[in-house]
Amino acid sequence: MAEVLLFHHAQGLTEGCRAFADEVRAAGHTVHVPDLYEGKTFDDLDDGVAHAREVGFENVMERGRLAAEGLSNEMVYAGFSLGVMSAQLLAQTRPGAKGALLLHGAIPTSEFGGPWPAGVPLQIHTMDADDWGDAETARELDDEIESAEVFLYPGDQHLFTDNSLAAYDAGAAKLLMQRVLSFLDGIE
Repeated sequence: MAEVLLFHHAQGLTEGCRAFADEVRAAGHTVHVPDLYEGKTFDDLDDGVAHAREVGFENVMERGRLAAEGLSNEMVYAGFSLGVMSAQLLAQTRPGAKGALLLHGAIPTSEFGGPWPAGVPLQIHTMDADDWGDAETARELDDEIESAEVFLYPGDQHLFTDNSLAAYDAGAAKLLMQRVLSFLDGIE
């Protein structure tokens, strides 16, 4: 079974983020879910993004990097939206990564110093018309990275996997979870 370090989105470590982690745990995987916002959550995405700006995106990423210290290097790094920054940083720069799951966002590999590590599988999930979801970047990463799989879901909701938010889409979230669990089951 895989070990996963899962980073929350800009609205914080919501009940929906916890529920997602619990579902992955119920499938037999180990999931660590650090709180990069020190207990703060936000009802509105714009308020959460404003908080991340106030803290500093670099500081949020550093909190993510620090959360990995003391954990195995042989980890799958996963992130929802804002959490993609920490997940992708660690997958690209921390030796031993077993894979990466980028949910609701993607970042060019050049932001983290270079090419995607050879042999590290990657899945990206976002809605095709989500202004925050970076579908175009996801397509570019799919072209660039041999081990990448990109899943674009119809719609424009950003955090559609978080069952505690209005953006939740039960059908898309269920399909995404099936794909995520299949990905994790394939990690050696």
